[in-house]
Amino acid sequence: MSFAAFKMMHWATGIEHCASGFITHSSADSTPKIPPITADDIDSDWTTSTKPIGPVPNLITAAANVLEVYIVRIQEEASPSLAHKAAAEPKGGGAVLAGVSGASLELVCHYRLHGNVESLEVLPNGATDGGRRRDSIILTFRDAKISVLEFDESICGLRTSSMHCFEGSDWVHLRRGREFFPRGPLVKVDPLGRCAAVLAYGLQMIVLKAAEASTGLTAPAEDSTFRTAAASRIESSYIVGLRDLDMKHVKDFIFIHGYIEPVVVILHEHELTWAGRVAWKHHTCMVSALSVNTTLKQHPLIWSAMNLPHDAYKLLAVPSPIGGVLVIGANTIHYHSQSASCHLGLNNFAVPADGSQEMPRSGFTTELDAATATWLTNDVAVFSSKSGELLLLTLVYDGRVVQRLELMKSRASVLTSDITTIGSSFFFLGSRLGDSLLVQYYSGVGAPTLSPGVKEEVGDIESDAPSMKRLRRSPSDALQDLITSEELTFYGTGPNNAQIAQKNFTFAVRDSLLNIGPLKDFSYGLRINGDPNATGVAKQSNYELVCCSGHGKNGALTVLQKSIRPDTVTQESLPGCKGIWTVYHKNLRSDSSKGVADKDEYHAYLIISLENRTMVLQTANNLEEVTENVDYYVQGTTVSAGNLFGRRRVIQVFARGARILDGAFMTQDLSLKSSNTEMNAASDGATVSSVSIADPYVLLRMTDGSIQLLVGDPYTCSVSVINPPVSENSDKLVLACTLYHDKGSEPWIRKTSTDAWLSTGIGEAIDGADGSTHDHGDVYCVVCYDNGDLEIFDVPNFNSVFLVDKFVSGRSHILDTFFHGAANNHINLTNNYSEDIGQVRKEATHNIKVVELSMQRWDSEHNRPFLLGILSDGTILCYHAYIYEVSDNASKTEGVISSQNSVNLSNTNASRLRNLRFVRVPLDTYAKEETPSGVRSQRITVFKNVGGLQGFFLSGSRPMWFMMFRERLRMHPQGCDGPIVAFTVLHNVNCNHGFICITSEGALKICQLPALSYDNYWPVQKIGLKGTPHQVTYFAEKNFYPVIVSVPVLKPLNQVLSSLVDQEVGNQFEHDNINMEGTYPTEEFEVRIMEPEKINGPWQTRATIPMQSSEHALTVRVVTLFNTTAQRNETLLAIGTAYVQGEDVAARGRILLYSVERISDSIQVTEVYSKELKGAISALASLQGHLLLASGPKIILHKWTGSELNGVAFHDVPPLYVVSLNIVKNFILLGDIHKSIYFLSWKEQGSQLNLLAKDFGSLDCLATEFLIDGTTLSLTVSDDQKNVQIFYYAPKASESWKGQKLLSRAEFHVGAHITKFLRLQLLPTSADRIIPGSDKTNRFALLFGTLEGSIGCIAPLEELTFRRLQSLQKKLVNSVCHVAGLNPRSFRHFHSNGKAHRPGPDSIVDCELLVHFEMLALEDQLEIANQIGTTRMQIMSNLNDLSVATSFL
Repeated sequence: MSFAAFKMMHWATGIEHCASGFITHSSADSTPKIPPITADDIDSDWTTSTKPIGPVPNLITAAANVLEVYIVRIQEEASPSLAHKAAAEPKGGGAVLAGVSGASLELVCHYRLHGNVESLEVLPNGATDGGRRRDSIILTFRDAKISVLEFDESICGLRTSSMHCFEGSDWVHLRRGREFFPRGPLVKVDPLGRCAAVLAYGLQMIVLKAAEASTGLTAPAEDSTFRTAAASRIESSYIVGLRDLDMKHVKDFIFIHGYIEPVVVILHEHELTWAGRVAWKHHTCMVSALSVNTTLKQHPLIWSAMNLPHDAYKLLAVPSPIGGVLVIGANTIHYHSQSASCHLGLNNFAVPADGSQEMPRSGFTTELDAATATWLTNDVAVFSSKSGELLLLTLVYDGRVVQRLELMKSRASVLTSDITTIGSSFFFLGSRLGDSLLVQYYSGVGAPTLSPGVKEEVGDIESDAPSMKRLRRSPSDALQDLITSEELTFYGTGPNNAQIAQKNFTFAVRDSLLNIGPLKDFSYGLRINGDPNATGVAKQSNYELVCCSGHGKNGALTVLQKSIRPDTVTQESLPGCKGIWTVYHKNLRSDSSKGVADKDEYHAYLIISLENRTMVLQTANNLEEVTENVDYYVQGTTVSAGNLFGRRRVIQVFARGARILDGAFMTQDLSLKSSNTEMNAASDGATVSSVSIADPYVLLRMTDGSIQLLVGDPYTCSVSVINPPVSENSDKLVLACTLYHDKGSEPWIRKTSTDAWLSTGIGEAIDGADGSTHDHGDVYCVVCYDNGDLEIFDVPNFNSVFLVDKFVSGRSHILDTFFHGAANNHINLTNNYSEDIGQVRKEATHNIKVVELSMQRWDSEHNRPFLLGILSDGTILCYHAYIYEVSDNASKTEGVISSQNSVNLSNTNASRLRNLRFVRVPLDTYAKEETPSGVRSQRITVFKNVGGLQGFFLSGSRPMWFMMFRERLRMHPQGCDGPIVAFTVLHNVNCNHGFICITSEGALKICQLPALSYDNYWPVQKIGLKGTPHQVTYFAEKNFYPVIVSVPVLKPLNQVLSSLVDQEVGNQFEHDNINMEGTYPTEEFEVRIMEPEKINGPWQTRATIPMQSSEHALTVRVVTLFNTTAQRNETLLAIGTAYVQGEDVAARGRILLYSVERISDSIQVTEVYSKELKGAISALASLQGHLLLASGPKIILHKWTGSELNGVAFHDVPPLYVVSLNIVKNFILLGDIHKSIYFLSWKEQGSQLNLLAKDFGSLDCLATEFLIDGTTLSLTVSDDQKNVQIFYYAPKASESWKGQKLLSRAEFHVGAHITKFLRLQLLPTSADRIIPGSDKTNRFALLFGTLEGSIGCIAPLEELTFRRLQSLQKKLVNSVCHVAGLNPRSFRHFHSNGKAHRPGPDSIVDCELLVHFEMLALEDQLEIANQIGTTRMQIMSNLNDLSVATSFL
């Protein structure tokens, strides 16, 4: 492996930071249609049980380097008149709370940054401007980079408004000689948005001054026209050295409310202490409040408070009208303001500073270290503690004086890493350890309106607690006695009453974002429903990844399957099939079917088109062939079939005609003639090539490139043919076309037209013959010509409403050329090159055509349409529509300029969709296929309900599901059946909301989608363990998974203390001075043997192996040992453990061997051997029939006699502790916790372990593995600084000190902690099949999992490919616009964390950057490929081969 590619396959999901703000809309454009809340309404008007919800801000989340912005969509409680609309169940539904029946998160934009987000805040717009300005996002990155992003409506994405960097040689003095800083820059903002501050390099505070909102006449011209809603921006910055203000160790800082100038409060420790000194020196922290004057750059001290406990770590600014700051410590909460202070002890460790006065205590004990907090109302904060409990802290105040703090327990929820309030009725719990939750809260004094059938889950938010109707929260002080069995609540008349109402909060989880991290370990096993005969890519669908993820009560086994393997209901052989369709038939005679909702109606007929005939099957109950008894056209192939007139008729289109059928009976027969008569003379006449149906229209594309429209009449249920004017007057051939039906109560596209009342087509509902009304919406026809332009017409008038030049080049944004004639150019990245160079490359663009189009919007009020186009080279262009309103005067001038390229300006001007724009969506994971010319089959099928999901299915040689969730397309391949020729949905008695696919081998499969969670990068199934999983391994012979799980247990203190005594020495505790009461949390370990019960069903624990008390299981592996007495191999389960008894007891561990037998349904585990050894047994492996143990600071090789292990050889490495152990043949690679890696070999003859070489640097290893490329062996290691290094052993090289030293082959910064590598063989690509080479077969990639919840791989590359991709990568650094202005090269540099490190060779290419190449416009791709001396085809095929070779799982 001299060269490799780094490729992410599943991006990080563990949310570390979240914030809320008005990013995509301002607070004045309130999104929900509920009247906004007024401030004085909060306490006085408590009689109304439902309070209106104010404008809801956006949610911004950051997971490692993934930044996402969401809109919270609220579903209001449906009134009875709207009941038919609400038939679709609300997402995140449940109880109706405050008039809201559900809320869901909808993705606005998703970015993968070239850097990990260290902290995230939203810069508010201040109260100026009536809330019309929007907020901005401030991101910080290591070591001191700050980017400010704002939402730009014209591109429907984020744009960098300012960048601030304090790194490099100019700013080296800020480090004050330090190399390493434990945390990255921390940003906080002033609540009124006047400034922000960033704490970098430990003691440097960078103050960012916000630009004032320009008012009145001074506004710049470009702002006044169309940028009315500008976002808040940063104007200037300067640095304050906190060391000069006599602060030494800053822990946290925050801006507080209620001052005229921004005031920052800093929590710092003036004298350090440590655990051994706490008895003497314990109150070492203090807070200082500085007033920040940004113009004079002065910051006088206003007030300060001393004597805060040493474990205070966090500040929380109390909102107006109270003001002040809360200091959170592990055992206490303190409130401080300029005038008052009070505090609250949380447990017995809380001691007052002077030891005299008694400290008020909470009614229960808790600890708040590592807690997150946010404000629900202006006097109630919610804390999420480290155990996942939600605690409510109430400030009891009089005027502006806080009298006391009250803490009460609420429910339990996920372990959070960050928490933010969204508006006045939602908060979001962002979590790295479990799924993140969107929770609605309601502080009603009146009873919440729960619908009678719905029980509210209480206790643990994640629904595993007993249900009660209503929550009771006991306050923490004397009020406890007053609350009897009836619920007693105080109502304050106003804030002046000291006994404020104990507010009664009700919570409802409304939505959750799936998280698979942190992946501690994973193993690669067979799926239950795998196909043993599969080969090639299809064989990968037999495998799945079983991962240990989560922690504590959020611990889970996560089963990941990249490719979907559908559950087959039945399978038939049907060779020579070309297409397949299912149709409905509404029978007017049977009134019973009226009651069935549309979405539950069964399909009536299945039409199968074979090579020279058509079969028709009845589908209602079982599939029965009825070809003889129906009037369908069965003598030749069918091109398409579908329903018209509200499912009352079926239309069947064949090459030279069409039929309309009512059930089995034909009502109309059409024969189609081509419009161009002169072509008829020459050839046999044009036949139908593709069909698109949008009730009541049918669009046909003929083989000669003309189009015809069939228009249906809903009253007579008959159809007439129209030749649209577009095909007659133009010489351009239509290559692809589709109809787009803009359904719904308010058609979406109408909003993009300039006149909102304008409706095209049939706008009003039509009474059908059966008396039901059909809401038709608008129909549009999307057409792509052979010169690459795309045009949208309204139907049936065929007025052009939207035109795009060169759709085929795939620009990042497309808009109506007619209006914004020149506006398209500013989006192109490179300048228009001169004609003569361009000529060569123009030829290349001409042979790329659009083969197929599809445009679809699924039924929901806020959904925006997706436009999918397939190009002839296999590229898929995916666009998402959005609205950007251009004011008239701005576009009129452009309209005049571009009038020469448009016909009759006057009449078309009115109805054009001038506000419609499309943004291109990146599609990461698909491997392209070339469409052979001549063979045209429709590859895109839209599905509305397959197992409750909706989206597109893409058939062909690499079938792919595009599923629509939260306005984002999730792409999941389906590789298990090879190429798929045809696909259609099927819903009948035996197959509920399933589908039929036909493989290229001629098998017809009726399938259903497995019940997984598809709203993730890979389909996933989570199995909760209620404990922390540590390691998992796969027992291949018996097909089950042993997992190490630890469960937290509270033990009596005296039990714990007695176990800390070293038995051998016989020390005894003096019992008199130790208080033996109380409990202590410990972890109890066990090994569970688990297996899935049935396909995608729940997992069962078949056997459990408990550990002894205070014994931790460290590793579990399946080993194959050679039994020397019986002379045969045995497969055993080996467990290595350690006794964890504190620092006074010598470390010991046990090695346990178990044999596992499967007896009918249960699994029998019998212990074969156990022995106690010195040192923890942290890793083990089988080496050529022997057992290799890492026992403390040495490794020992044992042979197995069948009854005991006998040592054969040992070696005194590693110096400290083995974290991972890998074996290939007789080579051993081990990683030490601090001392990098060691490479050993085992010789059978002299039975000796030899150290071949080691890395002399110091490195904190996390995972190691061998990387095999042909005959080359490399050693890969990941470390705690999120890097990967690849070493090699070269005893002949002089710099390797005669082979003692491992040499570096590559190094790379991954940006995530890699905890496990897995070696998988590369799949054969098309290039490999041509050249039969032996070394090609023995190539392996390393799949890895990270603590951030991401999965990726490192794959070896040929040198030629590597050089090509590396020069492309260097080009892309400068020619792609990077989000937040981050440089991909600096991100991928090795992070040495201040230690001496000699840089290694740069021989890994970064596919995270290379994927941007496909997102460039076609002209730019050709230009860049030409500059680096290669062709676009060559680059695309290299990237595609890499995709194919690594399409594992």
